[in-house]
Amino acid sequence: MAKNIFWDLDGTLTDSSEGITKCVKLALDHYTDNDYTLEDLRCFIGPPLRDTFPRFGVPEGQEEEATAIFRTRYNTIGKFENRPYDGITDLLRRLKDEGFKSYVATSKPEITSKEILEKFEMTDYFELICGATMDKSRDSKEDVIRYLLEQAGSVEDVIMIGDTHYDVIGARAHGIRTIGVEWGFGDCQEMLDAGAVAIAHDIEELYRMILLY
Repeated sequence: MAKNIFWDLDGTLTDSSEGITKCVKLALDHYTDNDYTLEDLRCFIGPPLRDTFPRFGVPEGQEEEATAIFRTRYNTIGKFENRPYDGITDLLRRLKDEGFKSYVATSKPEITSKEILEKFEMTDYFELICGATMDKSRDSKEDVIRYLLEQAGSVEDVIMIGDTHYDVIGARAHGIRTIGVEWGFGDCQEMLDAGAVAIAHDIEELYRMILLY
């Protein structure tokens, strides 16, 4: 039984799609007229923004500027256009009561992640909340998990819970298994192809899989 659980944030614990996609559209509008819908921009959720902006017309070398424009809205409004998925807080409480230890490993900036989890009164369920740095010295999922492991010390019987293949790949780099969740922003088959041990389709199934794996 896994006793330590590493959780992704966006798409796993909370639905951040409204805030992120609205802020991405603001940034893209700075460079070109576009007719992207918010649904089109959901692919920005998960990986570092600078990796996705070029695919949507941001000129080479201006990814950081686009990210700065994104943050002008996100840091004040967008980060709170967000909500925990139904049942996730109850699951975190249940796991804590049963002796599991939960940690957050997210590619979102750490300071923003803490603000969001504090707003939703979720911080008490986590031993540590680890995320990216603002200077990009730590921003991939692999880097964040490495940092979490360094901060947590000796942790064994770990499983990752995430919604994209980035979570699976980042965890696998450290020998950690991943359970994917269907309700997020990634592709289930991509997660399986990357090595996810299973895909949970709802909260209760996720709980059973945590006990199983």
